[in-house]
Amino acid sequence: MLPPYVVERLGLAIRGQRVAEYADGRKETVGVTEPLIIEIEGRDTLEEALVLGDEVIIGQTVLEKLGLFVDCINQRLVPNPAHPDQPVSKVK
Repeated sequence: MLPPYVVERLGLAIRGQRVAEYADGRKETVGVTEPLIIEIEGRDTLEEALVLGDEVIIGQTVLEKLGLFVDCINQRLVPNPAHPDQPVSKVK
């Protein structure tokens, strides 16, 4: 998720709408951006983002694509031990 001011600052186009459902059950139609490259710890992936809120939130799907785990105790991201050098895409 990206706040509107971040979307504007990055110059991203809004390419459509999605329904976002909040934890309390509320639903809201929000913009969705064109694809953007997200790079963390030297790893990157291509994603679209929902436009809402006032902070950048990176979800589990992005972290999985990047092959990163959250170490809550030490408040950091760590590479998947099975693939420490780079993310691996599973194909079935």
